[in-house]
Amino acid sequence: MHKMFLIFSHKLREEQKEDATTSLNIKEFVELPDKLQELWSNIPAELKSLDRYLLPLQRYIDSNALEGDVILIQGDYGATALMVEFCKEKGFVAVYSTTKREVKESLEDNKVIKTSTFKHVIFRGY
Repeated sequence: MHKMFLIFSHKLREEQKEDATTSLNIKEFVELPDKLQELWSNIPAELKSLDRYLLPLQRYIDSNALEGDVILIQGDYGATALMVEFCKEKGFVAVYSTTKREVKESLEDNKVIKTSTFKHVIFRGY
């Protein structure tokens, strides 16, 4: 059984935990420390390169994850690509959560109100 490290800006929902436990053999979910979560959730748009910016996060994963552990990575496209590459080079399993969007429309006061709900489907490897 492995750990799943959570590199994304949301809380893992119960259905995602259940899926990870059964389909990926996860025994423990590891949230980022507050400072690293702040770093991941607030990537500056004006940075031309993220290589140095992501070093603290890479050091944390390298120091705490074991080969075969699963890293859930979702967020800024460039940061995600760099972290996926890093994790794969280190022997970690990089995944993301796929979702199904359910859209409901209603009419209120001559206005169409559209509500989208996203439901977890599976974890997919990068």
